[in-house]
Order: sequence, then structure tokens, then C-alpha cells
Amino acid sequence: MGKNKKKSESTDPEPTRRSFLVKIWAGLGMIAFIEFVWVILAFLKPRKPRVVGKNSAQIITAGSVDDFPHDSVTTIRRGRFYLSRLSDGGFLAMSYKCTHLGCAVTWDSEKKLFECPCHSSAFNINGNVISPPAPRALDLYSVVIENGIIKVDTSQRIKRKKFNKEQVAFSQ
Repeated sequence: MGKNKKKSESTDPEPTRRSFLVKIWAGLGMIAFIEFVWVILAFLKPRKPRVVGKNSAQIITAGSVDDFPHDSVTTIRRGRFYLSRLSDGGFLAMSYKCTHLGCAVTWDSEKKLFECPCHSSAFNINGNVISPPAPRALDLYSVVIENGIIKVDTSQRIKRKKFNKEQVAFSQ
């Protein structure tokens, strides 16, 4: 009977290597599951909207009116737009983005047109579509000329169907 008492006193079995590894794998599996759920929730969570409006206004000074020759296009990299001076002396600030799929258009000074490298849309110096698939003219930014200095507000892009004379800014 003495032998039976000793066995009944120790109710906890000794941990084995197998039970230790099972616990480790179960813990790692739980960590992986938690990470997976976190990634899925982060994917489904809506993005914070960009602040657009008067609080995010970015006025970019392009330069003096005299710095831009008539019938020319100048790239303003900081503002990500083209400043076009038309033959009549007026100014347009046009977005880099093609209105088809948003690719960056480039100005070809020899051909005197904007070209989209993605789907070959082409636009003239005032942004009108001359070769589709772009559905409408290049978007504009508001241009203000104060004391002979050109300022462009890049906080809001102006969508347009085609070029209109009222869109041009002139110096007084």
C-alpha cells in the first residue's frame, strides 16, 4: 500500500518534450492568427480623406510675366503643373495628369503638343484634346497675376470639357 500512496500524491505528470513543443506551436499559431486578423482589418479600414479646400491652399509663385515668352509652355515641377503662355499673352496652369487614366503628360516643344505616354492621347497648348482616348481637356489650376507676378493655386483642380477663353488669365 505504501507504493500506491506515493503515486497518488503526485497528480501532475512530468512535462515531456512533445507537450512543450505543442504549446510553443499553439502560441506561434495564435500570434500568426492575430497578425492575420490585424492585416485584414487594416485593409478594410477606410483611408483618412485628404484635406482639400481653403486650409490646404498652396499658392505657388511661378515668376514674373516677362519671364515667359508668348506661345510657350514651362514646367513648374514644384507645383506639378505646366504654365502655358498663349500667343495672345494669356496664361493657363494645367495639370500634369492625363484626363484618361491619370498618366503624366509631357510637353513636346517640337510638335507643340502635350503627349500621354500611356495611351497616346494628345493635347494642344491650351489643353484641348486633339487625339483621344482622353475624354476631355487637361484640368486647370486657378491663375492670379498680381503686380506682374504669376501665382497659381494648386489646392483645387478645375475640371473642364474643353478650352474656353474665360479660363485664360491676363496681366493688367
